[in-house]
Amino acid sequence: MSGTARGSFFLKIWVGELTSRDHKQSAPSSVQKYRVTVLAGRELASFRKRLLAWFRQFQRDLPWRRTKDPYQIWISEIMLQQTRVAAVIHYYEKFLARFPNVRALAQAPEEEVLRLWSGLGYYSRARNLQKAAQQIMARHSGQFPREESEVLALPGIGRYTAAAILSIAFGAEHAVLDGNVARVLARLGALRGDLRESRRWQSLQKTASGLLDRKSPGDWNQAMMELGAMVCTPRAPQCLLCPVQNFCCAQQSGDPESFPEKKKKRDSEQVVLAAAVLFAPRGQTLLLPPPRKRENHRPAADDVATLFSRMWHFPTIAIRKDPLVELKNYLASFVPPGIGVLHLEPLAKVRHAVTYRRVTVLPFRIALGRIPRIRGAKSIRLEDFSALPVSNLTRKIAHAALSRPAPANT
Repeated sequence: MSGTARGSFFLKIWVGELTSRDHKQSAPSSVQKYRVTVLAGRELASFRKRLLAWFRQFQRDLPWRRTKDPYQIWISEIMLQQTRVAAVIHYYEKFLARFPNVRALAQAPEEEVLRLWSGLGYYSRARNLQKAAQQIMARHSGQFPREESEVLALPGIGRYTAAAILSIAFGAEHAVLDGNVARVLARLGALRGDLRESRRWQSLQKTASGLLDRKSPGDWNQAMMELGAMVCTPRAPQCLLCPVQNFCCAQQSGDPESFPEKKKKRDSEQVVLAAAVLFAPRGQTLLLPPPRKRENHRPAADDVATLFSRMWHFPTIAIRKDPLVELKNYLASFVPPGIGVLHLEPLAKVRHAVTYRRVTVLPFRIALGRIPRIRGAKSIRLEDFSALPVSNLTRKIAHAALSRPAPANT
């Protein structure tokens, strides 16, 4: 079948209009409508058969694929948001060992939930997980709801996550659409333009629903996601290994990687922080408590509370000019004067990235005779920092301090 003929199968659902900017044409008045199609008849049957056969033979053996428990599938889907599969597996198993069901999660102290999540990042996910578990206990007698509207009413769950849980756990006919699936669909139909534009995304959702295998919606959704994650990757797609390459217009174009067009990334902002790692003779250090979230507050790029995910952290400030002077002045605001002269020993710089921000932390170790008592703060052994819920940034600062031999007088 020719590329043109194949392309005709990806037609019927109107996606929107591509302006001259989308096609990089010179004439500003040029507008071209484009469409995406759903396969039909034998072609659709063949497409489904090939993809499902490939998935069932070559799928990765992942722990959440060995269960139909909606709770476990829910936990995995939330953890997998913005996080690599390889990084999730250990956290998933540890989290379920501590919180094996909805009730356990709902009744746990928030600090314990965050501690088990510590290192995964995007900590609002963990907070919303617990809120949703509490809602399930209150409104659904501890049973994960089966109705899409009820699932979407849970904190932290959007249309993609709801479709994934309901299809995999209950066999409900809901098609998933995430970045991986959208990229697969865009390449199948050789679509250009911003896929996240509202009308395009809605039409891609209709396309995904049209392709859905109604007999095996859970496997189908996982197959589409697996194809995008393992074969139809953003860079260097492995078209020769693709089970549905014969249906792909982008592959026939000779440049599949150019579909869809890369979205321009937001310019990064540089942030410089200075952190104090207080160190007492028995190895104790000081961690400050999670800052309270301020309502209707739009944090600045260097907002310390945001950068530390509102979790336990070392005394830290954003630097304007002189890190030594500014950190000393900051410490003087809560460290009692009788504690003695503060000698700041520089440690290795810490690099970190949070969305569009590129963070450089200048950590300083400060040897003290004792850790001062500060309201709300905790004194713990530096090597035991992970006993509290801390962000990856705090982890990096702690490792920078632990990698330097302790002061001789300790």
